Amino acid sequence: MPVNSGRSHMFGRDAVIVEAVRTPVGKGKASGALHGVHPVDLLAHSLRALVERAGIDPALIDDVITGAVSQVDEQAANIARTALLAAGYPESVPGTTVDRQCGSSQQAVHFAAQGVMSGAYDIVVAAGVESMGRVPMGSGIRAGADPRGIAFAERYSEGLVAQGHSAELIAAKWGFDRETQDRFALNSHAKAYAAASGGGFVKELAPLPELDHDEIIRAGGTLESMAGLRPAFVDPVVGERFPQIDWSVTAGNSSPLSDGSAALLITTSEIAARLGLRPLARLHSFAVVGSDPLYMLTGVIPATEKVLKRAGLELGDIDLFEVNEAFASVVLAWQQETGVDPRRVNVNGGAIAIGHPLGASGARIMTTLVNAMEQNDARYGLQTMCEAGGLANATILERI
Repeated sequence: MPVNSGRSHMFGRDAVIVEAVRTPVGKGKASGALHGVHPVDLLAHSLRALVERAGIDPALIDDVITGAVSQVDEQAANIARTALLAAGYPESVPGTTVDRQCGSSQQAVHFAAQGVMSGAYDIVVAAGVESMGRVPMGSGIRAGADPRGIAFAERYSEGLVAQGHSAELIAAKWGFDRETQDRFALNSHAKAYAAASGGGFVKELAPLPELDHDEIIRAGGTLESMAGLRPAFVDPVVGERFPQIDWSVTAGNSSPLSDGSAALLITTSEIAARLGLRPLARLHSFAVVGSDPLYMLTGVIPATEKVLKRAGLELGDIDLFEVNEAFASVVLAWQQETGVDPRRVNVNGGAIAIGHPLGASGARIMTTLVNAMEQNDARYGLQTMCEAGGLANATILERI
């Protein structure tokens, strides 16, 4: 019998998160603790932990929507479906894999919540996975291939740049020097280390035999040690085109290559009550924007404005913010434009310290945000992520 038996689907239903888990994040390299874990098994671990913690029959799940960026090799062939079967879900449960670059699993959350709110779903899983050590970033583009096409190249005839160069352009435009970016990165590690050592991540983590803690977080870094790192994206051609760049972006003030997965269980508050599940947060409002593909990482600024407008809220109404730390310059520019108190941003550290497993990051960050909202007795939380190509998602959660 369907979960909503006796009640017709209708628009206007709410969508709530009733469970959220993530794996520890590992280093996305051959020496990383999770390098030996196949991406399917990595995602299956979060999917299995999700239903075990919720205590629900996975046969009730209407769909599993999963974000993954490099959908090739071991992450090909619709990894959502493969992983849910690996997790032991019934064969009747469908799955699909989506790509909105770094925001893929945040978009998966949007699709899941919108499906629940519309009545297309009753119970749905939104998840994400990326094993950057086993499936390297960009491996979906074979040597010599151009994924952009002729018309795109004609529109942007002056040429675009790589994400690292976009981060350099942002640093130059907003005036962030190397020390400012390095201080931001050290603070991210300090906050993440404090959260990890104080048990702040225990509730959200689903430990693996290979790794039971976030592998990348460091303690005790200094500006002196950071100053020893070389700029990561120096390119004479780009430098000649953009002489304002001073090459201040390094591996230390950027997010590292990472492995991980995360999953959230989403339903309506009515169905949650019927199943004895406790809502952790209501998915309040959603937005996605396009922005300048050259300054491709600045979409978080208009995305924040758009989601607040849709929600009928002001910046001052938001208690906690999660802004993905793809690069320090991105969050610094967002903070400068919005004027948000940095003490409300990424309170348990961000991707520079915890890691950025591309397709998993949206779900990982939302899992961390839900947890942080409970820890800080917050009512509203806002999450936003920059994405390649000039895109950004934004989500507002309301704690129940």
